[in-house]
Amino acid sequence: MDVNVNKRQRGRPRGFALETAIEAGQHLFHEHGYENVSVAALTEAIGITPPSFYAAFGSKAAFFKETLRLYSATVVPLDRFLTPGAAPMAALGDVLRAAAHAYAAHRHRPGCLILEHAKAVTTDWGIAAGQLAEANRDKVRMFLEEADIVTPGLIADCVATTMLGLSAAAREGWDEARLLAVANTAAEALLCRSIL
Repeated sequence: MDVNVNKRQRGRPRGFALETAIEAGQHLFHEHGYENVSVAALTEAIGITPPSFYAAFGSKAAFFKETLRLYSATVVPLDRFLTPGAAPMAALGDVLRAAAHAYAAHRHRPGCLILEHAKAVTTDWGIAAGQLAEANRDKVRMFLEEADIVTPGLIADCVATTMLGLSAAAREGWDEARLLAVANTAAEALLCRSIL
């Protein structure tokens, strides 16, 4: 008889879906904010015990970083828009429109999970969000550099600032149409700047 058959499995329990768990946590963090979400709330939403949670993720802070990673990769996935050969300003316009749509879509607490948490710059979780926001700005800048766009850093900062504004406006209750109008205006301004 194989001795491994009766060994207790370590780590995630059978049937535990990592991405689904992270997505559930992402919704909680987005709706209530990092500081207002307990490990008990997370384990209840995910459907696992606290020991399983800690075995799988290590800590609430480490789990939050995973939710930020998933959010960045799926909500406004820069890698989908900033592809080699894409028209740079058109791609950035698509990013801004996608952000406007995404920020308005979360019914209970609109805005960007990353950008809103990055405002808490003195906390570990705010620093983690800020680092991801900075990494995303760097992606935009590098995309522009590779496309030989003049002043790629300035344009990346303009995009980042517009996204911050869209997130804040969504938090204030602006609807998607109003956010999209701003995104389109910013995209037109970027296009005009690129042809000057």
